Amino acid sequence: MSGNGGRLVFVVDDDEGVRASTQALLEASGFAVRTFADAEQLLSAGTAKEAGCIILEQDLSGITGLEMLEALRSQGVRTPAIMVTSATTRLPGPRATDAGIAIVLRKPLAGEGLEDWLNRLLPQPA
Repeated sequence: MSGNGGRLVFVVDDDEGVRASTQALLEASGFAVRTFADAEQLLSAGTAKEAGCIILEQDLSGITGLEMLEALRSQGVRTPAIMVTSATTRLPGPRATDAGIAIVLRKPLAGEGLEDWLNRLLPQPA
């Protein structure tokens, strides 16, 4: 874990604006954040075990968020995950639960709801 007490959050979203705004929101709330433009970038980094939580977009270009999480699970990565999706996207259902998604949140993200979930999933700072 990082020096932030396990409060490192990885954000995986192919929309640069969403990545930047999510990063700014979370950093303002005391989280350390690392961003990735797609699933392949996160998978090739080989650092997923460092994260306290992964926030992932379902509808990524290339490998979907759910497929990325299933790949991480097959590698033994058990990092908690929050899936985000647009209001027009069908929610992933039981497959997401099986992959260990804690919650599916709809975009646009409300800061307080996201922070509440992160505070539930991550250790509190000492």
